[in-house]
Amino acid sequence: MDRKGWQCQFLEADLKTPLPKRLHFASPDKIVELVERGGGFKDQESRLMLDEGIATGRGGVFLSLTEEQYCKLKR
Repeated sequence: MDRKGWQCQFLEADLKTPLPKRLHFASPDKIVELVERGGGFKDQESRLMLDEGIATGRGGVFLSLTEEQYCKLKR
């Protein structure tokens, strides 16, 4: 969500339970980098959906995290 900078919240697989870690970015470019590192771009459509979310100021992306990445978000 864009609130004078980008706020990123992460949810458990149930899509209801928030993980404790939140990230804040000044630039949407950092969000794109995060999604790339988290395996969120499965195809061209997922990239277009992210671009649309950035343009509207909110949206969501499903990430394929490694166990290590997931553990870092749980701290």
